Amino acid sequence: MSKIKPIVAASLSNEVFEKVVEAITSGEFYPGQRLSEAELARKLGISRGPVREALGRLEGRLVKRTPRIGVHVISFTREDIDGLLIAREALEGMAARLAAEHMTDDQLEDLRGLLESHANQPELASGEAYVQRTRDEDFHHSIIKGARCGHLERMLMDEIYYQMRLQRRKSSTRPGRAQAALKEHIKIVEALDGRDPDAAEAAMRAHIRNARLSVMASLEAI
Repeated sequence: MSKIKPIVAASLSNEVFEKVVEAITSGEFYPGQRLSEAELARKLGISRGPVREALGRLEGRLVKRTPRIGVHVISFTREDIDGLLIAREALEGMAARLAAEHMTDDQLEDLRGLLESHANQPELASGEAYVQRTRDEDFHHSIIKGARCGHLERMLMDEIYYQMRLQRRKSSTRPGRAQAALKEHIKIVEALDGRDPDAAEAAMRAHIRNARLSVMASLEAI
């Protein structure tokens, strides 16, 4: 019996989407750079359709489409970035508060396992960066899901998530920030384990506030 399974179009579409997100958030493409559907399709070895769909899903998130000009990686002003991180602190602080009340024991166990895998990353051990490539590997996404608040999840995951990944990657590459972020994550998990909403919110707010300071300091250095 053949073990070959047909390619599912939805799986290809999602895979292309994640690859484009990773390329942008890792810095392979710089802010304002024009993205060619044909060139991306050639690099991925696929037709242009899935690439066009992925770029369409990212409009207003990580890319901007201008009529008769094309698609470019989105650019942020200092004010944009500062405002994004201020909003993120408030929203994710509330997500951590709710997660302390609603996350299951199994979800908390998975979160601890996720941090263990993060601690073993070569990039983090060397202090180069703290990399969370997909939603399944994302500490913050796990907490947002555990909060069990649909409205909050949509605001964070549909409107802020991708831009957050772009800024978070930059923040984590500053000297000492990767290891500090891991310690802050551990403190958040301790508060969640203790089912302490006040402590969980405070730990999350402090973590994102530190990330914001790191990002803004990196902009000062440019």
